[in-house]
Amino acid sequence: MKVYLETSVILRKLLGEPDALKQWGEWKEGCTSEITLVESLRALDRLRLRGILDDAVVAEKMRLLREILEAVDVIALDAHVLNRSAQSFPTVIGALDAVHLSSALLYVEQRDEKLVFLTHDRQLGTAAEALGLETRGLG
Repeated sequence: MKVYLETSVILRKLLGEPDALKQWGEWKEGCTSEITLVESLRALDRLRLRGILDDAVVAEKMRLLREILEAVDVIALDAHVLNRSAQSFPTVIGALDAVHLSSALLYVEQRDEKLVFLTHDRQLGTAAEALGLETRGLG
């Protein structure tokens, strides 16, 4: 199985949060958007600034994040992704979610392969399902 890892799935696993994806690592290949690095680092920095994570923990989480991203295909945030992200979607989603969904859709189109979209974001999952992607991580 080939999967798209949306940021919420990576962060929940990385931070050891409840209800992290139970099937973590049970895939043959994975991919994610370049925006995942930005979102993840911003989340870690917010937690550091709020005093929830100390510097040593943040450094370790950043190391683990880089390991995860090195193990998957990272989809470039290029003109194709940005143009698709600006188009209409069948359900309401925000800009960053549109980037994730566009990245996954273009990945499928370019490779003509099935892709399972992993997310813990219900609104994004609904949009992915509306566009025909199998979605996991919502329940």
